[in-house]
Amino acid sequence: MVGGIAYYYPEKILCVDSGKVTADVIVVLGGGLHERPERAAELFKQQAAPRIIITGAGDDQINRLILRQQGVPASAIQVENKSTTTRENALFTIKLLRAQNLHSAILVTSWYHSRRALKTFEHYAPDITFYSRPSYYAFEQEEWARRGNGKRMRLEFLKLPGYCILYGINPF
Repeated sequence: MVGGIAYYYPEKILCVDSGKVTADVIVVLGGGLHERPERAAELFKQQAAPRIIITGAGDDQINRLILRQQGVPASAIQVENKSTTTRENALFTIKLLRAQNLHSAILVTSWYHSRRALKTFEHYAPDITFYSRPSYYAFEQEEWARRGNGKRMRLEFLKLPGYCILYGINPF
């Protein structure tokens, strides 16, 4: 039954959205198809948080450029460009949050990555409040094959137990 739900309704398991919230900072995780910085800029304009941290090597400069093109001032953007995995995104960004005495963060990632990202950050920093406000790019089932989300979702279903086994992160 769980397998059927996961196959036909992966959004019910993979996607976590905290709803309208405010925090000290928005954290944009690298990856996706550049829909993540667009979502972060949208939240920034809605005054969900006064600053944005971009985390992830490789996507950092394009994500910064997209944020700037969307009207986010350069002074509101900070970049962490060493991390290459969700676990490293969490570990390296949490160091920045603690160094700046920040107590809450909104995580912006793709909808199919939001559960693992949220649970990873919460695992490594239970003293910080994390919220999830994912991008819903290619959320509709008819978009999955055309946008490549089918493969990404299958990988996510492998990574959830993998993170549990390797790092002790409970995905639920």
